[in-house]
Amino acid sequence: MAATPKGAQKVRVDYNIDKQVHDDFVRACQAKGYAPQIVAERVFRKFVETGQM
Repeated sequence: MAATPKGAQKVRVDYNIDKQVHDDFVRACQAKGYAPQIVAERVFRKFVETGQM
């Protein structure tokens, strides 16, 4: 039997962020219909690939 590849693993990220900045970010994501964790993942990925935001 062939092994099936595992799905993407998730990691909980724990950072201290100013509450007002966090709340503004979550509100902006909700207004655009995006999930905040998806936006953060894409920013992380873009930074790793290009070295800039």
